[in-house]
This record gives sequence, C-alpha cells and structure tokens, in this order.
Amino acid sequence: MGRPARFDSGVLVAAATALAARAGPGAVTMAAVAREAGAPSGSVYHRFPGRPALLAAVRLDALADFQEGVHEALAAEDPLEAAVGAARHVLSWSRGSPDRARVLLYSDADFEAPRWPAAERVRRDRGNARLGAALAGAAERLRAPGEGAGPALERVRTAVADLPLALVRRYLADGGTVPARAEEAAADAAYRLLAPRP
Repeated sequence: MGRPARFDSGVLVAAATALAARAGPGAVTMAAVAREAGAPSGSVYHRFPGRPALLAAVRLDALADFQEGVHEALAAEDPLEAAVGAARHVLSWSRGSPDRARVLLYSDADFEAPRWPAAERVRRDRGNARLGAALAGAAERLRAPGEGAGPALERVRTAVADLPLALVRRYLADGGTVPARAEEAAADAAYRLLAPRP
C-alpha cells in the first residue's frame, strides 16, 4: 500500500490562499506556493498543470464554500428569516475564514479567470447561476404586493450581498478582522430592507 501524499491539493490550495490573502493574487506563483507549503516544486506541478489552474482552485475553493453556506441559509422555511440568515452568514463565514474572504474580495479577473481551464470556468458559471437562481427565488418569496420582480431582486441582493460584503471589505481592509457584532449589523440591515412594511 502506497504512502498518502504529503502535499495534497488541499494543502497547496491552503498555502496559495494564504499568499493571496496576504499579498494579492499576483503573489500566487508555483514557486511561492511550494515555499509557503514547504513542498518541493514538483508537488505543485504534479497537482496543478500550471498557474491558471492553481488560481482557479484558490478562487473556486473559497467561492464554493461561501456559496454553500448561503444556500443553507436561504433554505429556511420562513423567507424573511432565510434572507436575514444569509446576510448574517456573509459576516460569520468571513470572520471564520478570513483568508478565503479576502480571496473573494478580489474579482475573477484578478485571478486571471479567462486563462482558467475550461472545466473550471464551467464550474464557476454553474455555481454562480445556482446562487443567482436562489436569490431570485428568495426575492419572489419576499415580493411586496404590487412590487415587480426586478425591484424585489434588487432589495434582496442589496440586503444579502451588497451591504454585508461592504462590511466585510471595511473590516478586513489592512489586515483587520470581522468582529462578532458585525453579524448583527448585517442581519439588522437586511431585516429593515426586507421586512413587510405596515
């Protein structure tokens, strides 16, 4: 029976994520990741055929983990509770995974998405489409009488994504951390935007 790989993909992605969080996507090179992980350069090339595949793995690892939590929150039976929970998740996840959160504050273009392997671009697009559909479903459940689908979706996106991510960006700037109180701030803002008006 062979020995388990000492430097598997997860270890290397974690090292690359730490580099990206500390110094930006440009710092993620095959050699730098090998140094960060304490691995031979060959281990990185064995797992990833080139830098674009490595950058894709870093970005998609963070994105998939983040989006899964949003889906879990939006699955709550009560639509307002679901949306408020999703807003809270943005802050709680970012507090618990600050390096991954910093990765998501960059754009796909910063991670050279046009150069990713085709399968990774498809994976990203499917994940984003699934999340878009979930947000549209939440908006439909929260539509006020006489409100159009477009304005309802705009309210949900603002409450669940735009405002919480602005808080994350503010707190994580310059190496800061997300305080626990930020979760309640995001939840309160979402509630105010989405609760039915008397």
